Amino acid sequence: MVNSIIGRYILSSLSTAKSYIIDSEDQLRADMYSFLASLLRKEPSAELIKQITILESDDSSIGKSIKILSKLASSLDLPSIRDEYVRIFIGVGRGEILPFASYYLTGFLKDKPLAKLRNDMKEIGIEIEADVKEPEDHIASLFDMMTGLILGKFTRNYTIGEQRDFFNKHLAPWADLLMRDIESSKIAVFYSPVGTIGREFLEIERSSFKMDVTG
Repeated sequence: MVNSIIGRYILSSLSTAKSYIIDSEDQLRADMYSFLASLLRKEPSAELIKQITILESDDSSIGKSIKILSKLASSLDLPSIRDEYVRIFIGVGRGEILPFASYYLTGFLKDKPLAKLRNDMKEIGIEIEADVKEPEDHIASLFDMMTGLILGKFTRNYTIGEQRDFFNKHLAPWADLLMRDIESSKIAVFYSPVGTIGREFLEIERSSFKMDVTG
């Protein structure tokens, strides 16, 4: 559905991890997490927007949203798209939306949800590169972590059950609300379908995890 797009949230344990055989469904899941992370971590680059203009999709609900996003990438100019990101997520002082778990769950940045995430990151063996200044509970960072868990990039292969536990602990309580806020933002034009794609994908993930009792 989408191509895996490598972004700035490089997790240092990726470079030393073993390779595992990944089935096509899990590869698609990892690609979608990576794709969403690339759109939400910072203002999109010209290269990223160019890739979005040629994305292929199907007639599923999420596929239709991808088609809309691709058309917007073709019709909007890059400065407008980048400015929209800044206005939504950065702003002057702060943006309309703060995409951090701590803020959504407690109303404060760098609160208990971040501390809990850092404890789990330490157990998994994830370290954020030194040039990444945002707190680790940024939505793009969490999506990158899910990508790594699915692809077995963090010291070992993580089961569906372990992926589900991480998802339920660090994404399920708030990420859907974030996506709905992006989707309905009065500022958003390009980013409205990004919110829709994220919301629909997270719903698929949540349902799949509920159905899978073998992990």
